[in-house]
Formats: sequence, structure tokens, C-alpha cells
Amino acid sequence: MSRTDHASRRIAATRQAVYAAMTDAKALEKWLPPSGMSGEMRSFDLRPGGHYEMVLRHDDEAIAGKSGGNQDIAKIRYLELVPDRLVSQAIDFPSEDPRFSGTMIMHWVLEDVPGGTLVSIRAEDVPEGIGAADHAEGLASSLGNLARLLER
Repeated sequence: MSRTDHASRRIAATRQAVYAAMTDAKALEKWLPPSGMSGEMRSFDLRPGGHYEMVLRHDDEAIAGKSGGNQDIAKIRYLELVPDRLVSQAIDFPSEDPRFSGTMIMHWVLEDVPGGTLVSIRAEDVPEGIGAADHAEGLASSLGNLARLLER
């Protein structure tokens, strides 16, 4: 059964600044990995139909990742890019564990709100291996990182 998860946060920055951070390889490496992880961009092609691949490593090497060792490999395809409004992506996690198979679709929607931008995430078809509580914590952590990056 597919699951849809949601998260949102108001960020004290313009939609333009948020979108720029969501579409820049170096910025993504800084803010996208949730707390306890670091990111390494392996490839990046920003355009509808383009892609990026990021390796997310757990800081604690004893934590097993989806892709083996202490890492999660995320292969992301851009489905739709609407400047300053929307980033839609299809995400796959290469793994020998079938609980992580399937393609998760994520929509990042940016809306003006008083004092900044509301960033809303809708993650559809979340693989069953990603626990709901863990996913909620990870999404909130990434949004917190994005806020810290932009609200300096």
C-alpha cells in the first residue's frame, strides 16, 4: 500500500532565495541531508528530465544505510521545475532490500506568506522501508537546515 507524507515550514526568505537553494548542487549538499548525515553530490543536471545523484552518509558509521555500509544513495529525476514555485522529483534508492524499492515522488511547493515563504512537501509512494516517524523527522530536519542556511 502506498503512503503519502507531508511536511511544511515557513522560512524567512523570499521564494526566489528558497528556489535558488533548492536548485543549486552545493546548496543541496549543505541543507538536504538530515541531522546526523552528510551529503556528496555525484552528478547534477538541472532541467526537467534532468537528474542528480547524492550520496547521504550517516555520521555514525554503525548505522546501516539503505544502499550498504553507512550510506543511502538517492537517484533523483526532475519531473517539473517552475521557477520560484515548484520542484517535483522522482526518487529511487538503489538497495538490495526490497522494502526500499519503487519510486517516491516529491513535490516541493513554495508560497508567499507573511514574513517569508511556506515550503510544503508532499512525498507520494513512500517506500515501506522508510518508517513514517523517521521520514517526518528527516523532512523536518532538512527543512530546518534550509531555514538555517537562508535565515542567516
